[in-house]
Amino acid sequence: MKWLQRRPAVSWALYDWGNSAFATTVMAGFFPVFFSQYWSAGADTELTTARLGYTNAAAGLVIALLAPFLGAIADRGGRRKQMLLTFTVLGAAATFALFFLSQGQWLAAAALFALGTIGFNGGVVFNDSLLLDVAKPADFDRVSSFGYALGYLGGGVLFAVNVLMVVKPAMFGLPDAAAAVRWAFVTVAIWWLVFTVPLMLYVREGQGRTAAGGAFMAGWRELVATAREVARQPMLWQFLLAYWLYIDGVNTIIKMAVNYGLALGLAANDLLGALLLTQFVGFPAALAFGRLGERIGAREGVLVGLFVYAGLTVWAFFLDSALEFYLMAATLGLVQGGVQSLSRAMFGRMVPQGKSAEYYGFYNMVGKFGTVLGPALMGALALAANSTRVSILALLLLFIAGGALLWRVRADPVRS
Repeated sequence: MKWLQRRPAVSWALYDWGNSAFATTVMAGFFPVFFSQYWSAGADTELTTARLGYTNAAAGLVIALLAPFLGAIADRGGRRKQMLLTFTVLGAAATFALFFLSQGQWLAAAALFALGTIGFNGGVVFNDSLLLDVAKPADFDRVSSFGYALGYLGGGVLFAVNVLMVVKPAMFGLPDAAAAVRWAFVTVAIWWLVFTVPLMLYVREGQGRTAAGGAFMAGWRELVATAREVARQPMLWQFLLAYWLYIDGVNTIIKMAVNYGLALGLAANDLLGALLLTQFVGFPAALAFGRLGERIGAREGVLVGLFVYAGLTVWAFFLDSALEFYLMAATLGLVQGGVQSLSRAMFGRMVPQGKSAEYYGFYNMVGKFGTVLGPALMGALALAANSTRVSILALLLLFIAGGALLWRVRADPVRS
């Protein structure tokens, strides 16, 4: 595992360790709970689901529109690390600001959460594109999986501390659980910034081809050119279409699972505990999926994960106990990181050399459009059917259609 001895690869992976605290503690864990029980206190569960779904959809739409353009600019100007830091600071600052909101301020909470989500996903755009600068193509599966594995572990470690803060606030000198949640947002902001430092110090990106002053227009022209190039590569655009569908389902489950459990009447502590279980199951599972991708292929590994996701969606419709939610969370942890990491690695093999940032911009654009449809559908169905339980079935179609399209994709051989 010589790639593991390379400081840039490990420093790159540590960014996943840092930013995953936002994905776990804020996006998947405490924000849905606090949004429902504190900032939206008194609202019906269907209305809360709709508010949360539309907030996620709006944030996803913004970053989806920005992703390819920012990627092209970053590649032209050689500013991926600078752009990554900018979005990281935005996300951390918005997360920190959640500390100051009072009960009932759901609109302000939604706005800050949207900004934090934009910062998180914007950072991911540039972190993904740096994979090609820290690893050789033959190492993509393992390095990408290592990053996701560290993300699960890092996010899980801080989340475990945050859950302990909520369960036993007096141990941390806090008056109650509400104060503990607010301080948890502060810890996420600090954690995220601290673990961005190694990447800024030790990852070296390729030199830009245009001075900063001309990067904007050059980036725009390159964006248009990249769109035309993608349209001429059938396997690439078919992969992106499949990815858009199935990652929409993956992202929606990450963002809406806790809210779904709350709407069914499950206790918040059980939901947070199940989410913590997902993180620690996901750490070794993401590493295992890296090896699985080497043995059977990245595409086949993703298809295995999508089959599991489809089964979990049907199971969720009939869910009626905390024990079932724990079992589902453990099963989810087995495949979640694998689907994400192998998708990123598979796409890396299809990217032309020297085009990493703008192509990964397209990749992330598709992925972020994949955070628009699912949450919006769940919110709309919850209101239309007056049932949050029915809304989960929208995701089944996304997994089936995405898997069927992915089956038709053949990735190019690994470039040496």
